[in-house]
Amino acid sequence: MESIDFNKPITEYGDDNIQTLEWQEHGRMRPGMYIVKLGDGSSADDGIYILLKEVIDNSIDEFVMGAGKQIEVRIEDNKVSVRDFGRGIPLG
Repeated sequence: MESIDFNKPITEYGDDNIQTLEWQEHGRMRPGMYIVKLGDGSSADDGIYILLKEVIDNSIDEFVMGAGKQIEVRIEDNKVSVRDFGRGIPLG
């Protein structure tokens, strides 16, 4: 993948200046667009907590709509897992 220097002024702008990413690459290359503040886990608004909240919110939505019958949240050894027995998080 070609590297782009965003500090260098662009004199011509065209198709070659646009970088197309696969859907899963967006979050890896630009996580701040999706979880805003990356942080180190020391603040309640750090990205890891926002991601966890989104997963739990989706689990609750599935449960309320009758698509999930149970929600499991486990915290063990500084790891968190969420299972909702629902339809999953929509991708599109």
